[in-house]
Amino acid sequence: MYRNSRRTILFPLLLAAGVVAGLLLGQFLGRNSLESRMRNVLQGLSLPTNKLTYTMALIEREWVDSIPMDTLAERVIPLLVSELDPHSAYIPASEMQRVNEPLEGEFDGIGVVFNMATDTVIVLNVIPSGPSDRAGVRAGDRILRINDSLVAGQRIPQERIVRRLRGPRGSKVRLSLGRQGIGEPVEVEVVRDVIPLRSVESAFIIRDDIGFVKLSQFAQTTHRELTDALDTLRRQGMNKLILDLRGNSGGYLDQAIRLANEFLPAGDLIVYTEDRNHEQVREYADGTGRWQELPLAVLIDEQSASASEILAGALQDNDRGTIVGRRSFGKGLVQRQIGYPDGSALRLTTAHYFTPTGRSIQKPYTVGDNASYEDELWNRYEHNEFFTADSIRFADSLRRLTPGGKVVYGGGGIMPDRFIPADTSDVTRYFIEVSGRNILYRYTIEYADRHREALNAVRSVAELRELLDRDTGLVDDFVRYAARHGVKPDYRQIARSRRLMEAQLRAYIGRNTPLEDNGFYANIYPVDAVITASIELLDEPATDQPADHDYCLLYTSDAAD
Repeated sequence: MYRNSRRTILFPLLLAAGVVAGLLLGQFLGRNSLESRMRNVLQGLSLPTNKLTYTMALIEREWVDSIPMDTLAERVIPLLVSELDPHSAYIPASEMQRVNEPLEGEFDGIGVVFNMATDTVIVLNVIPSGPSDRAGVRAGDRILRINDSLVAGQRIPQERIVRRLRGPRGSKVRLSLGRQGIGEPVEVEVVRDVIPLRSVESAFIIRDDIGFVKLSQFAQTTHRELTDALDTLRRQGMNKLILDLRGNSGGYLDQAIRLANEFLPAGDLIVYTEDRNHEQVREYADGTGRWQELPLAVLIDEQSASASEILAGALQDNDRGTIVGRRSFGKGLVQRQIGYPDGSALRLTTAHYFTPTGRSIQKPYTVGDNASYEDELWNRYEHNEFFTADSIRFADSLRRLTPGGKVVYGGGGIMPDRFIPADTSDVTRYFIEVSGRNILYRYTIEYADRHREALNAVRSVAELRELLDRDTGLVDDFVRYAARHGVKPDYRQIARSRRLMEAQLRAYIGRNTPLEDNGFYANIYPVDAVITASIELLDEPATDQPADHDYCLLYTSDAAD
C-alpha cells in the first residue's frame, strides 16, 4: 500500500495558487525587479513549494511568445495528476458529458442499439416507445445516411456514428434506412429525446427458481433498477439469486452501499473509508433490506472493480452468500470529483476503503508508474492465475477472519470463495478463426434478417428457446456459411467446438430479439462455467457453516501480487 504525501496531493491546487500569484504580482509593478517581486509574493503564500507557481508566472510574463495560461494548464494538469495514484484523473470540459453519462443513467439520443460488424450501421434493437420506435425505425434496418452524410460503406469509427446520432433532446435527425424487401431507402425523421442507460443489463429466471441478474455498472439508478428487477423475478418464482458483477468496473459508492444493505441484517458493517488524516466513515446495514434471507451467489472476475468489490467484500466478510469466479481487479481507492469553473473536473483520490474485516483490497502500485499498473492483469494471465488458483499468492500479514471463521485476504482484489478457472477446453483454431474474423457474428445478423418476423414476435426466454430448438441444423448451416467466406471446415475441430459455437450462435441471435441481453445470457450460460457452477452451488442443501475457500493459499511478501 502506498500513501500519497501532502506535497504530492497539493500539486494540482498549486495551479490555482499560480493564478492568484499572477494577479497579486500586478500590484507590485514599479517596485523592485520582477524576480524580487515574485519571490516576495510567493513567500507570503506560505505554500509547501513555490517552484510551480513561480515557473507559471515566469512563463506568463517573460516567455518570448505568448500562450494562454488556460491552454498551458490543460497540458500541465494531466501531467501532474499522472504522478499521483492510478485512479486520480483530470477530465477536460469537452469530455465531461461522455464520462458522466453512464453514471447519470441517461443521455439524449434516438433510442437504438446498433452494431457495425461490417462497414454498415445495423440496428439490432429499437427501444420500445423511444424516439426511433415512434419514427418507424425497425430492428434489422441499415442506416445509410445520417442527415446528408453517407455512412454506409465508409468505415466510419463507431464513436463518430454515436456522436452524429446523439444530440440535445428536441433536436431532429434525418435517417435514410435500407430495409429488407424494400427497394428504395426509407426516409425517417427522428426527434431526439432522453434515453435511459440501464445498470441491470439482464434479469430473468435462468432455471427453476433461480433468478439471474447481470449488473453492468453502479449508476444513480442502480439500486432502484436492481430492486425492481428482483421484485419482478420474485413474482416469476425466484427463490435464489445469481448476481453477476463480472466486467462491472464500479461507479457510485453510495449505490454499492445501498445494494449491500438489501442483503445484510441490521448492524452489519458494509464498508468504511479512511482519509489521509486517518478519519473514518463507517457504513452499517440498517435492517430495511428486503432480501436478507435470499440464497445468493455473486460472480466476479478480474474486471470487477471498485463498487463491485465493495459489494462483494461486504457480503463475503459478513458470511453472506458465496463469491464465485476469479480474483477481482483490486481497486481500494475512493475518488472525489471536484469541478472547475470552465466545466472540467479533477477526480482526486481522497480516501481508501476497507471491507468489514479491515481488508484493503487495493493492489500495489508505484506512484507515477501507471503503465505497470495497467499491465498487472496481463501479468496475472502470464502467471497462469486465470487457470489455476495455486498460482495466486497472498501475504500472511493480510490474513483476516470473518465472524463465521472464514479466512479472507487483502492486498489485491477479492478472492472468490469458489475459484472457477477460465475454460478454454472447447476453443480450437477453427473457432478462433470464425470468431476472430467476425464470420460467426455476421452469420447471426444474416440469420436474424431471414427470420426477422419470427424473432420480433418472441416475448419470453421460453419462446426463444422453443424457436431456436426447432432449428436443428444451425451449426451445420453456419459451417457451410463459413466455408463460403473462406474458412475450410475441419470437422475434428468443429466437433470439439460444436457446443461452444452453438451457444454463441443462439446467444447472438437471441440478442437480435426484443429480449435483447436476456436472449443472449439465456443461451450462453450452458457454456459459462462460472454460471453453471453457481447453479450447482445454489442447488446444494443449505448449511449454516461459511463456505470454505476452494483454493490453495501460498504465502509471500506484501509486495507480491
